[in-house]
Amino acid sequence: MWGVIKSVLAAFFGVQKEQQRQQDFEQGRPMAFILVGVGMGLIFVVGVAALAISVAR
Repeated sequence: MWGVIKSVLAAFFGVQKEQQRQQDFEQGRPMAFILVGVGMGLIFVVGVAALAISVAR
């Protein structure tokens, strides 16, 4: 699971190597990447919203 999280984080920041991306597509389970990606996306949105609310006060 750590490998999936690491790959999704690298993809979020746009620094994932082509070789790693190909390996993920060949050996990884798509549902794991989808769930981790959606989870990290939600964490990001909630974090930005919390920061905006905090700054606005």
